[in-house]
Amino acid sequence: MTRKLFVTTALPYANAAFHIGHMMEYIQADIWVRFQRMQREGNAQGGQKREVHFVCADDTHGTPIMIAAEKENITPQEFVAKIAAGRAQYLDGFHIAFDNWYSTDSPENVELSQGIYRKLRDAGLIVTKTVDRFYDPVKGMFLADRNIKGECPVCHAKDQYGDNCEVCGAAYQPTELINPFSVFTGSTPVLKPSEQYFFKLSDPRCFAFLKQWLNTPGRLQPEMVNKVSEWLGEAGEKLADWDISRDAPYFGIPIPDAPGKFFYVWLDAPVGYLASLKNYFDKQGLDVEAFLNDPAAEQLHFIGKDIVSFHLLFWPAMLNFSGHPIIDNLKVAVHGHLTVNNEKMSKSRGTGISPLRYLELGMNPEWLRYYLAFKLNAKVEDLDFNGDDFVARVNSDLIGKYVNIASRCAGFIAKRFDGKLADSVSPLGRDWICKALMHDGAERQASVAASFEAREYGRALREIMEIADVINQYVDEHKPWILAKDDTKTAELHDVCTTALILFRQLTIMLQPVLPQVAARVAEFLGDAELSWADTHGAAVYESMLGRTIGTYTHLMQRVDAKMVENLFDKPAPAAPAPAVAAAATATPAAAPTTDAGEGDGESDIEALAPTITIDDFAKIDLRVAKIVNCEHVEGSTKLLRLTLDVGEGRHRNVFSGIKSAYQPEDLIGKLTVLVANLAPRKMKFGVSEGMVLCASAADEKTNPGLYLLDPMPGATPGMRIR
Repeated sequence: MTRKLFVTTALPYANAAFHIGHMMEYIQADIWVRFQRMQREGNAQGGQKREVHFVCADDTHGTPIMIAAEKENITPQEFVAKIAAGRAQYLDGFHIAFDNWYSTDSPENVELSQGIYRKLRDAGLIVTKTVDRFYDPVKGMFLADRNIKGECPVCHAKDQYGDNCEVCGAAYQPTELINPFSVFTGSTPVLKPSEQYFFKLSDPRCFAFLKQWLNTPGRLQPEMVNKVSEWLGEAGEKLADWDISRDAPYFGIPIPDAPGKFFYVWLDAPVGYLASLKNYFDKQGLDVEAFLNDPAAEQLHFIGKDIVSFHLLFWPAMLNFSGHPIIDNLKVAVHGHLTVNNEKMSKSRGTGISPLRYLELGMNPEWLRYYLAFKLNAKVEDLDFNGDDFVARVNSDLIGKYVNIASRCAGFIAKRFDGKLADSVSPLGRDWICKALMHDGAERQASVAASFEAREYGRALREIMEIADVINQYVDEHKPWILAKDDTKTAELHDVCTTALILFRQLTIMLQPVLPQVAARVAEFLGDAELSWADTHGAAVYESMLGRTIGTYTHLMQRVDAKMVENLFDKPAPAAPAPAVAAAATATPAAAPTTDAGEGDGESDIEALAPTITIDDFAKIDLRVAKIVNCEHVEGSTKLLRLTLDVGEGRHRNVFSGIKSAYQPEDLIGKLTVLVANLAPRKMKFGVSEGMVLCASAADEKTNPGLYLLDPMPGATPGMRIR
C-alpha cells in the first residue's frame, strides 16, 4: 500500500519578504519531502512507496495588512499580490520545491473556514459573549491581538504580542497584558464593549480530546508534549475560550450570519493548508476528499516553537470537532529558532542574514542547505549559524570529502577508458564497497534512511561523511594517479576508479535530499535518468554501473570564500558618538556637546546660557526617568521616531521625538532616558505626543549635527524624579 503524505509549513505573513528563519523551515521540510519522493520503490528497510504533496500559502488576513495597504493607497489584495510576487526568487533560489503556493484570501479558504465554523457551531462549541475589547482612541478602531503589545502576564517578558508570548509560549487574552500599548500609535488602548464569538476550548470535550491527541506516540516531540500538557492543566482548568471574531473594519473572512464580524486571522490561517491542497488537487484533476479520507493519508506540519499554542491547541481541536479526517494522522514537527554567532538575529548588531543577499553574492544555495541540515535534528533546539564554522564545514565535507572523490577519479575514466566503467569489480573492490557501506553487519544506507525519516538530518549527514572518509581512504591507499603512470597497472586503475565512482554515486543518492542540484548534475554525468533510494542496497549498488559509459566530469562545487561570508551579514548600525563632557540639556532635542573655549578660531559650540531662573521655576518642570519599551519609525516623517515609554505610572506613554537622524529604533529599545513628564499633550498629525524626551545638541546643528539622548546612570528606574 502506498504511503500518502501531505506536508506543510508555517504560512508566512504577507506583509514582508522572507527572512532567513523562513528559509530554514522551508529547507528542512523540503529535505524531508525530497527524501520521501526518492522512495518510489520503498526504502532499504522494505518501506512503502510514497505519494507526497507539499503545499504552502501566504497568510494574508488581519489588520496589519489592511493598515499597510491603506498607507500605500492600494487594496489589501493588491498589497498581498505585491508581496507574493517576490516569493519565487527565494524558493527557486534555495531549491525549495513546493507543489503549490497559494493564499488564504481565496475562495477555497472562505468555503473551508466557514464550513468548519458551521460544524463547530452545530457541535455547540461556538458561543457569543459581550466582552471588553481594546480600542485605539487615536486610530479610532478596535485592535487585533497582534496590534497590541505589552508585558507577558506569565513570564513578564517585555514587548510581547496580545495573543501569545514568544519567550515562554503562553497563550492569553490581550486584556491580560501588563501595560499594553497600540503598535500603531503607541497610545494606551481603552476597553470598549463588543459582542464577540468564541470557540469553547474550555469545554470538557476539548480537554479530553487534546489529552489523548497530544499523548499519541509519534504525534509530537516529547518536550512539546510536556510543554503543552502544562497548558492543559490537570483537568483542563487552564483552557480558556478562544475569541475567534474581529469587528469591522477588518480584512478577513466574514463570519456566517454575523454582519460586521470577521474570523480572527488565526482561525482561517491554518485552514489555509487545506485550501492550498484543495486548489492543487483541483488543478491536477485529483479528488482531494478521497485523499484526505484515505486512512493511509498523513499530514506532517513543520512549525517554529514560538507559535505552537495555536497549532497544538486550537487547530487540532477545530479539526477534530468539525469532523475533519486528517486529524487522526496529523503530526507536528516543532523546531527552534535560528541564531547568528549565538545571538538573536538583529540588523543593528550585524547579526542579521538576508537570504536574498546570500543569493546576490553568488553564494551556492546548497552550501546553506547542507550547513543547516548538518545542524538540524528532531529536537526543539535553536540552531546557530557561525560564519567560520560555515566555511570550515562546507569546505571540509562537500569539497574536501565528497566532490574530491569524483575529481580524483573521473578524469582517468575519460582519458584512459573512453569514458567507460569496468565491466566488473574485483573482489578487493567489492570488499571496499562493503567496508564503506556496511557497519556492524548492517547497511549504512538503511541507517541513513531511518535518520532522514526521523528528521535527524545531522545524524544522517555525519554517517554519510563517514562513508566518504572510507572512500577517500580507499582512493588514498590505491593512488590512481600513480597507477596511471604504469602501463602494467591499467586494469587496476580501471577497477579502482570504477569502484570509487560507484561509491561516489552512492554518496550522491544519499545526499540528494540536501543537494538536489548537485545530485541532478551527477546523475547526468553518470548517465542516470533519476536517482532512487532503491539503488542504495543489495546488488543495485553496483550492477547497473558496470560497463556503463559516463559523461565528461565538470567541477561540481566551488569552495566557500570567507570574504563572501563577511559580506553576508547586515552591517551594524553606526554607534552614536559619545557626548562630550560638557553638554547643555534643553527641553527640545537641541542642546550640545562642546569643544574647549579658546581652541581653534576661538569660537565655541556652547550655546549661550538662558536667563537665570529660581528654584521655584525649576520645580515646575517634572523630569522623570523613562524606559523606552518600544521605538519605531513614523510613516511619512523624515525626522520623527515614535517612542513608547514606561514612566512608572502603570501605563505607557506615546512620545514623538525628532531624533531619527541619530538613532535606529532597535538600538533604543530597553534604554533609559529623561522625560519632561508634565508637558501638555500635543496632538500631531501622526498621533498624540504625551511629553518630551531630552537630548543634547550643538548650538549650530549644521556644523555639529549630533544629537545625544540623555541616558541616566545604571540603577535609575522608570518613574524616578530628577531633582
